Amino acid sequence: MATNLNMKVNIAGVEFKNPVLTASGTFGNGEAHSQFIDLNRLGGITLKGVANQPWPGNPPPRVAETHGGMLNAVGLQNAGADKFKQEELPFLRNFDTKVIVNLCGKTIEEYVEVAEMLSDSASAGDIDLFELNISCPNVKAGGMAMGTDPKVAEEVTTAVKKHTKIPLIVKLSPNVTDITAIAKACEAGGADGLSLINTLIGMKIDIHRRKPVLGNTIGGLSGPAIKPVAVRMVYQVAKAVELPIIGMGGIATGEDAIEFIMAGATAISIGMANFINPTATIKILDGIIAFMDQNKINDINEIRGII
Repeated sequence: MATNLNMKVNIAGVEFKNPVLTASGTFGNGEAHSQFIDLNRLGGITLKGVANQPWPGNPPPRVAETHGGMLNAVGLQNAGADKFKQEELPFLRNFDTKVIVNLCGKTIEEYVEVAEMLSDSASAGDIDLFELNISCPNVKAGGMAMGTDPKVAEEVTTAVKKHTKIPLIVKLSPNVTDITAIAKACEAGGADGLSLINTLIGMKIDIHRRKPVLGNTIGGLSGPAIKPVAVRMVYQVAKAVELPIIGMGGIATGEDAIEFIMAGATAISIGMANFINPTATIKILDGIIAFMDQNKINDINEIRGII
């Protein structure tokens, strides 16, 4: 296998050693997975959503298997920014990988507050980028998800951007009529990059109990079943904006990752595959390298957006 391949990618001025990242909420802070893989090989780790204060999450059951995927309704349970800084973040200082922290909130004010609470960690170099999860319900807008309204998406992006000194990536919801409208709004709001897609809304019913399988009734669908939707949306957004894109949604092999890169993604994130196989990230990275080697591609950036 060739060793002179250039795997480095750049997102908003931050250089990653390779394009393989983890998706928020699927990898913890990497501590459990470090028993199975060398975290130093990853381009970056995206941490679970962090709010300004502890969130209890949704009632169980929170996860359900489906054909070609899984439903989850965890509800972004987290211990809040203060505990996150004390208990989760220090572990990652031991590794040579970029750190992306996913920010969540129920109002624009909460997003701004959590960004401010983590600003000292960002200034210290412990956090490389923020990922803004605008798929959370917007309480002040009657429960509408911020990521489905271009005007609100731009507003929250602008507000948080004013309070961050590191690049801000905005994570887009696929549960919209036109994802390019949301992408353009985030770009106008000052986003430094985009990640897509978040989960599709789904539901499963236990016909014997005559009840929804999930305690929250509905949840987010992820896994291989959503990959064609994700590839299509990455392709459309890459044509619509000038921002770098982190593509995700059902990536399970190196070939899957290459699809996203050819569609226009600068980097890719692995989500559900981590639940099936704790070494999935490394297998996908090795698969990308093997594809490049076999097809005489010397630089991963050569094939970005070629479709």
